[in-house]
Amino acid sequence: MKRFDYIGLGFCSNDHLAVLPFIPMDTKVKMLSHAIMGGGPAANSTAGAATLGMSAAFAGTVGDDADGRMILADFAAQGVDTSMVRVRPGATSAIAYLWVEEKTGNRSCAWTREGLDELTADEIDAETISAAKVLHLDGHNAAGAIAAAKVAREAGVLVNYDAGTHRDGMQELLPLADLLICSEEFILKLTGLKDAEEAVRQVWTKYRPKVCGATMGVRGSMCFDGKDFVKCPAFKVDKVVDTTGCGDLFHTGFAVRWLETHDLMECQRFGAAVSAIKCRGLSGRPPSAPTRAEVEAFLSARPAA
Repeated sequence: MKRFDYIGLGFCSNDHLAVLPFIPMDTKVKMLSHAIMGGGPAANSTAGAATLGMSAAFAGTVGDDADGRMILADFAAQGVDTSMVRVRPGATSAIAYLWVEEKTGNRSCAWTREGLDELTADEIDAETISAAKVLHLDGHNAAGAIAAAKVAREAGVLVNYDAGTHRDGMQELLPLADLLICSEEFILKLTGLKDAEEAVRQVWTKYRPKVCGATMGVRGSMCFDGKDFVKCPAFKVDKVVDTTGCGDLFHTGFAVRWLETHDLMECQRFGAAVSAIKCRGLSGRPPSAPTRAEVEAFLSARPAA
């Protein structure tokens, strides 16, 4: 049996990224550049973990088409094992179209799974998952994710849930998460509150994860472990090329550092550094995703106050 430090389970796609002088509406614009690269929240996170030096594997589904073959080839090139990826005969793999504004790096995204069947509960590799250090979930492939999270919790594997969008199955995933860091939009919608700090405290009280938190883009992040409430600013980046994958890689960095220290500020700063470095390049995958040495050098130049 193969053993992996970091297993991601969720959405993987081919992303068509177009860098534009502006995001058009009811008009036309010439692309400044175009690239097709691997994408998907859990997929980006897993490739980022491999780049940080973790042994990594991904579980999900692709079609047996050209896009599926490219997705698998990209994973292999990035050091991610794909033996737990199910190839659906005759199915169309997931794709996404991203428009990236050249001046700001902000992007819009439209995606589709084209009827691709998700991972089922009986398709997960329980033995491999139970031997991992981290199981990372993005909420996609809900049936498989819930089954995998139950196996992970039973085995003492850290369940890292990137709660970015409300999806079917999330109510069953929420109590299974050890690291439950949500997007600000997600946690405010979940609680019906307008204050993110109060929402984080309320969600922690309800589900009692090891850590509950919220990411707030350029405003940084906040986390609560039942004792300490820590706010961490985002790092400033001179030139933001593309924000795609910033949140995905924050979750990677936080989880990797959590395995080494349970210090909330340390984990948030590490995740923020991974995210900031990624902003300097296109997409959420290597080579934009940084190595451990790059993150440590970045943090050394920016000591905590």
